Amino acid sequence: MKEPVRVAVTGPAGNIGYAILFRIASGAMFGPDQPVHLSLLERPNPRSSAALKGVMMELADCAFPLLKSMRAEQDPREAFRDADYALLIGARPRGPGMERADLLEANAAIFREQGRALNETASRNVKVIVVGNPCNTNAWIAMKNAPDLAPECFSAMLRLDQNRAMAMLAEKTRTDVTDIRHMAVWGNHSPSMAPDIWNATVKGEPADNFVTDQWIREEFIPTVGKRGSAIIAARGASSAASAASAAVDHMHDWALGADDWVTMGVPSDGSYGVPEGMIFGFPCIAKGDGTYEIVKGLTLNEEQQARIAKNIADLEEEMAAVKAFVPD
Repeated sequence: MKEPVRVAVTGPAGNIGYAILFRIASGAMFGPDQPVHLSLLERPNPRSSAALKGVMMELADCAFPLLKSMRAEQDPREAFRDADYALLIGARPRGPGMERADLLEANAAIFREQGRALNETASRNVKVIVVGNPCNTNAWIAMKNAPDLAPECFSAMLRLDQNRAMAMLAEKTRTDVTDIRHMAVWGNHSPSMAPDIWNATVKGEPADNFVTDQWIREEFIPTVGKRGSAIIAARGASSAASAASAAVDHMHDWALGADDWVTMGVPSDGSYGVPEGMIFGFPCIAKGDGTYEIVKGLTLNEEQQARIAKNIADLEEEMAAVKAFVPD
C-alpha cells in the first residue's frame, strides 16, 4: 500500500464538506490503495466545533481502512501543514441584502488568509481546489497570496458545470454520459459560463449534429448556467452532493489522470485570448502524473468567442473589486 497523503478540507461540517469527507476516506478520490490523513479546518465557534466533532465521530464509526488519521484545526497554518491536497470548500454565503461586491470582499479576506497559510506550511507540490464561491476569484486571491507556490498548484471547480452539461446532452440525445466526450465549460463559475457543445462529441460524432441551434441557445446554455439556482428553488438548499461529487472528480483526475478532457479553472497561460494568470475554465488534459495542460488549437465560433470575452470581462471586474486583498 502507498504512503498516506495529507488532505486538508475547509468547511468540513458544512453540507458539501459533509458530503465529500466519506468519499475521500473510502478511496473514491485517490483510489483504493491510497491511505489518507485528514486535516479539517472549521470556524472557531462552539456550534461549528460541535458539528465537526459529530462528523468525525461518524467517520470513525465507518472504520475506513484508508483513513489513517484525522484532526480538527482552527488555525489554517496548522490545517495546511505538509498538505499534499487542499480542498477549500468553506466560504461565506450571500446573506439578505448582500450585494455581489459585499460577498466578494467578505470571502476575499478568508482566501487571502488561506493563501498565506498554504504558502507558509503546505507541501511545495500541493494541489488546491477552490469550491467556495465565487470560486474563480477566490482561487486567484489564494494564488496571489502564495508567491512561493507555483500558480499551477491552484484551481477552481468548474467540473460540476461540465458534469451538468454532459448529463443534459446525454438525456437529450438518449445516450449514456459515457458516450459524451470532449465536453468543456469555459470561463467563470457563474451564470455567464460558456458550455461548449461545438467541440463535444456523441458516440464519436459532432454533438451539434444531434440537436438544434435553438435548443443549444435557448435550453442547453441557459440551463447549465442556472442549474444551481434551479436546484435551490426545487429543494430549498444548494447542490451540496453534486458539488462534492464534482470536487471528487476534479481532484481524482488531476491526481491520477483521465482519458477525456476535464474542465478545470486554472491560471491562464494566455491561450484563447484569456489574460495570463486569470483563473479561467478551460478544457484540460490531466496527464496522470499530477500535472495538466490546457487543450490547444481548438476552433471557436463567433458565439463562443463572444461568451469567452464576456467571462473575461466579468472576471476582470471581480478581480478589480478585490485588488486590495492581493499583493501588488
